[in-house]
Amino acid sequence: MNNYTGQSDFILEGFFIQFKHPALLAVVIFVVFLMVLSGNAFLILLILSDSRLHIPMYFFISQLSLMDMMYISVTVPKMLMDQVLGSHKISAAACGMQMFLYLTLAGSEFFLLAAMSYDRYVAICYPLRYPVLMNRRVCLLLMSVCWFLGSLDGFMLTPVTMTFPFCRSREIHHFFCEVPAVTKLSCSDTWLYETLMYLCCVLMLLIPVTIISSSYSSILLTVHRMNSAEGRKKALATCSSHMTVVILFYGATVYNYMFPVSFHTPEEDMVVSVFYTILTPLLNPLIYSLRNKNVKEALKKLLDGRPLFLKTVKQEFWNE
Repeated sequence: MNNYTGQSDFILEGFFIQFKHPALLAVVIFVVFLMVLSGNAFLILLILSDSRLHIPMYFFISQLSLMDMMYISVTVPKMLMDQVLGSHKISAAACGMQMFLYLTLAGSEFFLLAAMSYDRYVAICYPLRYPVLMNRRVCLLLMSVCWFLGSLDGFMLTPVTMTFPFCRSREIHHFFCEVPAVTKLSCSDTWLYETLMYLCCVLMLLIPVTIISSSYSSILLTVHRMNSAEGRKKALATCSSHMTVVILFYGATVYNYMFPVSFHTPEEDMVVSVFYTILTPLLNPLIYSLRNKNVKEALKKLLDGRPLFLKTVKQEFWNE
């Protein structure tokens, strides 16, 4: 146990070590990082500034953008600083904080995507009751539940993972403190913990997936019965954007957390992690802006220099 008691820092192996031109890759990731922050921040400001976007759907999209900005900020700055400074150390406290934040944000996003699917279900299946069923109080309550359930994931997994005895190498084969990568360093038997973590991940995915599946099954039935071709097209366009985001985010997470370890190598884990920690936050604002008529119209007005309706029209959503 000498290594365990004598060391307090971990070593992050990093993502760049497996590439021939790490400096070029670091520049690319830095540019992507800036694009994610600016793209999501711009989408949030656009939603806040245009009163026509003051409805529940865009409220949830703005929250998704906020989560993506926080999510990428938890991992990428540390990864880039390690590459620039050449120091890959991270203290146990910083590692635990990073782990807690990304677990909380990822878990919250799972449930947020479910809340967004429920919002689309109410809007399409019960359009006349939509302003009542999805008023401001309900939206804030759903958002609070998403953050609470996400934080439960962080509070459950982080303390247990960080209290394992790490008496072997403290070199983490990853670019951030992800639970499976840190757990591999423990010299104790982690079989029971890994089984419980698997069950926890199943539960964290099962509840949102059930809500999403049920919502979209009902939406498809309702759309099928619509007489208006334009209405069907609009409903399917809105839902397809959301389903694209769901598949991208959930697919990568299932691969990393629910597939057996023998199915993938640490290098493959890092590539998949890059996908859902860096690329997904980049794609989300593009998906919701390029495929959304109202967002494109608000963006066009802003680029044309025409004033947005800051306070001329107030939706019921913001007044209730």
